[in-house]
Formats: sequence, C-alpha cells, structure tokens
Amino acid sequence: MASDDRTDDATLQALLARLLEFRLPRALAIKEHVESGARLDDTQIEFLKGALDDAKNAQQFVVRNPEFHRVGARIVKLYEEIVGKAMENEKRG
Repeated sequence: MASDDRTDDATLQALLARLLEFRLPRALAIKEHVESGARLDDTQIEFLKGALDDAKNAQQFVVRNPEFHRVGARIVKLYEEIVGKAMENEKRG
C-alpha cells in the first residue's frame, strides 16, 4: 500500500467519523427545523458554513476514492435541500 493511500485512508476515516458523530446528526436536525417552516439562526448558519467548508476540503479525498462518491453526493444533496428550504422560509418571512 502506497503512503498516499494510507494517508487517504486515515483522512477518510477521520472525515467519516466526524460526519457520523457530529455533522450528519446536526444537519438532519437542521433539516427537520427548516422543513417545519422555521428560519435558520446564526449558530445553524455557522454550522452549515463549516460543514460546507469540510465538504470542499474532503472533495479531493472523495474524488480519489470512488467508494465514497455516493456518500459525498448524498451529503451535498442534503445540504442543498437544507439551504433551499431555508431560503424559502426566509422569503416567506
């Protein structure tokens, strides 16, 4: 196994653990929040900004590891759904 592969494996494990333990539960709670018609508060917005930054940083590892393409795509879709619904809620006031 090449050094880059081991580095990718370790990084992907850390990213996946962070996703499962922190990012995904909070994102799902925020999705439920906006689906109820509520608007995002400042802490939720900051969380989403950080989550999107993480997703951008993880993209290089996902691209090199096809087994994670589906996970990456589903996370992006989840964030898009949250942001789209949050924007609808903001327009409604």
